[in-house]
Amino acid sequence: MFKRAKRLASNFAPLFVVAAATTPLAHAENTFSNPPTIAKGPGYTHVVEVSGPHRLVFIAGQLGLTPDGKLAGEPGDFRAQSTQAYKNLKSALDSVGATFADVIKVNHYLTDIRAQLPILREVRDSFVNTAAPPASTTVEVSRLAADAALFEVEAIVALPPR
Repeated sequence: MFKRAKRLASNFAPLFVVAAATTPLAHAENTFSNPPTIAKGPGYTHVVEVSGPHRLVFIAGQLGLTPDGKLAGEPGDFRAQSTQAYKNLKSALDSVGATFADVIKVNHYLTDIRAQLPILREVRDSFVNTAAPPASTTVEVSRLAADAALFEVEAIVALPPR
């Protein structure tokens, strides 16, 4: 390989430099974790951290589950579930040394957007930096993964390298 590269370099120096510049670098290191303060989910990881020149952290959808795996509040209590889901998101952020200021994208899933969106905005604004809120998507879905769940939030976080 090196003999051929030297030959190419001597005959086609500009081409060799371009080829060397586009050679893939080492793979990012990914860390998968489930913070102990969040109920363990079946078949997914709560926190996926991607390391490179910066760190991207992908946080799985958080339901309004308490650490013992039960839905927060009384049945149908959207405020309790959305508040607990945001507390779970905070626990996930804490597990990688992040805060809500590091969140760059959130996705919200609601089961009744007209009734729940005003409450969600109040809950969300008590957690995020309202002066510089993250990018956001909010959609209505017919059902979530857990029976009687009314809300789910997921996030993408950007952090400086370690």
